[in-house]
Amino acid sequence: MKLILDLNLEGKHVIIVGGGAEAHRKILSFIDAGSKIQVVSKQFLAEIHTLHQLQKIDLLETNISDAAAFVDSLDVRPDVLVAVTNDHDLNLGLAKHAKAAGYMVYCVDNPSQSDFMFPALAKIGDVKVAVSTSGKSPSMARVLRKRIEKMITEEDLLQIKLQDYIRPLLKQRIADQEIRKIVLSEILEDKHIQQLLSKGMLEVAKQFALDIAEGFRDKTQSLEED
Repeated sequence: MKLILDLNLEGKHVIIVGGGAEAHRKILSFIDAGSKIQVVSKQFLAEIHTLHQLQKIDLLETNISDAAAFVDSLDVRPDVLVAVTNDHDLNLGLAKHAKAAGYMVYCVDNPSQSDFMFPALAKIGDVKVAVSTSGKSPSMARVLRKRIEKMITEEDLLQIKLQDYIRPLLKQRIADQEIRKIVLSEILEDKHIQQLLSKGMLEVAKQFALDIAEGFRDKTQSLEED
């Protein structure tokens, strides 16, 4: 059983072995995460060369014939090694030796050797939803991802912005964490606020959310005085 985590890989050193389409997809994921990426292969897709020209990644053009020797030769200890070549035996060898060296590993064609998976990721605004079948059906994970993307509305995205706006203000106004949770829930479920957000009226919704917060604060202060 694998645990789905939202890892912070910003600034982490990632080595991706492979220069094809699958490597390109993984590169884009790590670029999005803000990682420092070195891609190793005997040849690269044009898209990967372009990323190198844009100074988003480093390239090492070499043919790896001995997985153990390659892992031992690394001057900089990577945080993650990703094996995505079209050579099953090479991927497996890289994964095993990298794990033995203490690196976190992803092996494209051997989930049992991987320390993590790449879930199908639905990204809509500030929302990220990961769909994983534990490597059993990447195709089905993509289908489910597309269904989820259709479910999330513009109103949902505005509600996230509203909650992000009101939370720090509540911390300034209401000391009790449990009461803050109740206020946030009230704002989330308020029908009038929902109607405003459905019309794209975020700024007006913010004022109504503040009114709800002030009402709770006044009520709390009144109870404390009694």
